[in-house]
Amino acid sequence: MIITIVAGARPNFMKIAPIIDAIKEQQSKGIDINFRLVHTGQHYDKNLSDTFFEELNIPFPDVNLEVKSGTQAEQTAAIMLGFEKDLKQNPTDLVMVVGDVTSTMACTIVAKKEGVKVAHVEAGIRSGDLRMPEEINRMVTDSLTDYFFTTSKYANSNLKKLGFDDDQIFFVGNVMIDTLRKNEERLTEPQLWKELGLKSKAYMVMTLHRPSNVDEENQLKALISQIVELAKDYPIIFPVHPRTKKLLQDLDLNFENLHYVEPLGYLEFNYLVKNAFGMLTDSGGITEETSVMNVPCITLRENTERPETCEIGTNVLVGNDKNKIEQAFAQLLSGNWKKGQIPELWDGNAAKRIVEHLIKIYKLN
Repeated sequence: MIITIVAGARPNFMKIAPIIDAIKEQQSKGIDINFRLVHTGQHYDKNLSDTFFEELNIPFPDVNLEVKSGTQAEQTAAIMLGFEKDLKQNPTDLVMVVGDVTSTMACTIVAKKEGVKVAHVEAGIRSGDLRMPEEINRMVTDSLTDYFFTTSKYANSNLKKLGFDDDQIFFVGNVMIDTLRKNEERLTEPQLWKELGLKSKAYMVMTLHRPSNVDEENQLKALISQIVELAKDYPIIFPVHPRTKKLLQDLDLNFENLHYVEPLGYLEFNYLVKNAFGMLTDSGGITEETSVMNVPCITLRENTERPETCEIGTNVLVGNDKNKIEQAFAQLLSGNWKKGQIPELWDGNAAKRIVEHLIKIYKLN
């Protein structure tokens, strides 16, 4: 059996790493299962791609489609053109896509039109917000998928409501957490730790990338100004791209306790998160990791495709609501943040379950 695994953007790399490890483990047992890795090039900055392959011991891709940036339509079209050509030249038994980025949707469409079955890892999650490109990617991908590997029972329920059969849906857990568990002892103190004089649980980390937060200048300025004021004496570490950094500085968003830093690799970034007093983000994936690491997380979004991080994890949704943001900071600074629990099957073995299910489906021996 040959599986073509697709990765395109930073979150994908963290999800494919344990899957590749699980395939190699089965190969060592004599199981006839092989993989081919396709990198679409959707993220092409070294800190967003090459570094992750090196840090997470992922083999370098068999091909990089090098689509790079563009509008949603331009990027989707470029991925589809490149992947169609590659798939014709390299026949496969199954295309495996992960997450909800443009590459996930585009490669799923190509595979199905080529008559190849698709497995979707992290299937079935929904925010209900069609303003998010990722939500559209999820909906299109799942409408075409043959095998659904899910992170939660919420996702299972979403898929069953859409009419998919139980024998297509496999609740396996969270491959992001597989990668976190494997690398917890390898997390690396970044150089900025000493440069900024950081101490464990005495600073906060912030990431922002959603258009609803960063595309409107007045909204962005008001949001960051409020966060900086509410954080009081806590330094805020803000990994940000140089282009975005220039925008922020042009808006005069320069504060003594706000530190713009370069994008970090996986091991350094998660070292910061693990030791942070609190996390401020509009990322879905980070809310999963903070829940497992029991780090308070204030999510600057009105909705989430990962409700388990709010219901039993450490995550609280505040959107852009000034009152909710203020209330969340008050709770955080008073030391009364809720103590989260780890969701079911987020135990570091999701990838092994995925590969074991595929072996049974394809009756490999």
